[in-house]
Amino acid sequence: MLLPLCVLLCQCGSSAGSRWEYKYAPGKTAVIVGGRAVPPANAPPEVMRAISAGNRICTKPYRRGGGHAHFEDWAYDCSGTTSYVLHAAGRLSKPTVSGAFRSYGSSGHGKWITVYARKGHVFLEVAGLRLDTGYSDADSDGPRWSSRSRPTKGYTMRHPSGL
Repeated sequence: MLLPLCVLLCQCGSSAGSRWEYKYAPGKTAVIVGGRAVPPANAPPEVMRAISAGNRICTKPYRRGGGHAHFEDWAYDCSGTTSYVLHAAGRLSKPTVSGAFRSYGSSGHGKWITVYARKGHVFLEVAGLRLDTGYSDADSDGPRWSSRSRPTKGYTMRHPSGL
């Protein structure tokens, strides 16, 4: 059996060199098994619902504007994905576009959920795993859980209050 890749978010260096990094922390972070996220047993119910929601859509294709009109859709873009997961966690009442997430919730890194938003793209960290649609429309396959590092220059970190 392969050991999970490591998880624990790290904002490294200055904003010019900022990256999202994955490092495993037992009991605090989720792992990916067969493309799906498996939450840590001690995660709060909202986080369990967020991970379950991410798992429901993590095989859906990418579609620009997907998930904007309704939470349930056949395909999702970055903000549709983020909206769907936060709604399932009970932390968002209507779908939101990527740039609007720059003022969502509370400022900074959350204990369980962090939203990384900039004009034109948004992604989530849930229990240490990244749920993202890719770096741009051109390289997106749709919502997927990932442990791959990615740049965060220009992103604002926000989180649902209490999470």
